[in-house]
Amino acid sequence: ALPAPMKLRDAPSACPSLWRCLPCPPAELRLDLVLSSGQSFRWWESSPGAWTGVLGGRVWTLRQDRDRLWYTVYGEEDQHKEEERDGCPAKAAKLDGAETDQILRDYFQLDVGLSALYREWEAADPLFHKVAKDFPGVRVLRQDPIECLFSFICTSNNHISRITAMIERLCQAFGRRLCCIDARPFHAFPSLSALTGADAEARLRALGFGYRAKFVSGSARAITEGLGAEGLCQLRAAPFSEARKALCALPGVGAKVADCVCLLSLDKAEAVPVDTHVWHIARQRYGVAVGGKSLTPRAYQEIGDFFRGLWGPRAGWAQAV
Repeated sequence: ALPAPMKLRDAPSACPSLWRCLPCPPAELRLDLVLSSGQSFRWWESSPGAWTGVLGGRVWTLRQDRDRLWYTVYGEEDQHKEEERDGCPAKAAKLDGAETDQILRDYFQLDVGLSALYREWEAADPLFHKVAKDFPGVRVLRQDPIECLFSFICTSNNHISRITAMIERLCQAFGRRLCCIDARPFHAFPSLSALTGADAEARLRALGFGYRAKFVSGSARAITEGLGAEGLCQLRAAPFSEARKALCALPGVGAKVADCVCLLSLDKAEAVPVDTHVWHIARQRYGVAVGGKSLTPRAYQEIGDFFRGLWGPRAGWAQAV
């Protein structure tokens, strides 16, 4: 049985739609594994098995029941206001069921058959075969590039719970308020223009962003004065190397952050983000011979190339498992 949608307070015009569902077996998607894995930082387990978060400027609650993905969408406090969002084109506030279905299909990339990919990776990699049975349904999200970029700028020398808290403070301070559920306010991710204000860096430092404040405000200005939000989205159609190069030109964006953004928002399924954990796994479990005692740019590239050769064109998806 599905729970009733959460009680709404302090937002009389915000009301949830009826629950809808999409066919989606656990082998194709496990919400608990995907939404808590550090791909996105805007979801929380609002009740056992139910995940609430912000997607596309709306608040959603998701849950799974056997072979179905259930969801409800909460309306904005001002349903009649159509917002222009920086980034990829946004729909008007009022959406029908077919549109909300498509938003979720796109976000979870449900048109990609995950079970078949698991079989391919298991056949190519005995170690993957060994661990995959404990981690079914791990897929890669397709996020808004602006949100993904600025979220991952905040990940340097950080851990998931702290990153999540930072992103929440960022949205509360700079983002548009959407609605309030069980006394908890929800905000959209900040627009690019909101992060380019003269006092943005100082405000971010006051919010505990430390040295990352300079990178967030600096990258916001660099995108505004260069590619633009639309140009950033258009990197989805560019080659992987070109997209990565464009991202690495931004303040605070190195190879790993660039690869995360490429994989999680720019349709570069071959991107393999490499951190020290992946570096050690490559050396100790796979015997990848890379010289030196630190993760140099050359070693980073060699490890990514090794996994691309092993797992194929969706190597970044396999690395997520």
